Parts: sequence; C-alpha cells; structure tokens
Amino acid sequence: MTVDEYETIRLIDLEGFTQEECAKQMKVARTTVQGIYAEARRKIAQSLVNGRVLLIEGGEYRLCEGPGEGCGRGCHRHRHGWGR
Repeated sequence: MTVDEYETIRLIDLEGFTQEECAKQMKVARTTVQGIYAEARRKIAQSLVNGRVLLIEGGEYRLCEGPGEGCGRGCHRHRHGWGR
C-alpha cells in the first residue's frame, strides 16, 4: 500500500472526511482520490482475507511541520503535543 493509499483510508474511514474533503486536503482531484481509495480498500481486503502482509511504502508526501503549515482538519499532531 502506498502512503497516498494509507492517507485516503486515514482521512475517509478514520477521520470521516468526504472524498471531496480528502481531495482538498491531499491537493488532488476527487476522481483521483476515488481511484486511490478503491485500490487501498482492495489491498486491505486482500490482506485480511488472504492473510497477506500489508506494507505501507512509497508515494509522495510532506510531513506536518506545525500549525499553519498545511496540516488541516484531521491532524492530531498538535492536540497530542507531538512536535513540541
């Protein structure tokens, strides 16, 4: 699973974002999120059903650098005191 696929699962399934909100957060088109999300769910299903190891790797991403640096809704880094 790519980091982008992981992020769509985190934003949509864990944080409750819509696909449109997820697309804005990730700065991609909603149709791109739709495809990434479908592929991520397929890989999760294969892992669960077939007992495959699920690795998270690759993709393009930027780590949160603090308040006002593009974290947006769903970032828990500062609520938990991370990065201080």
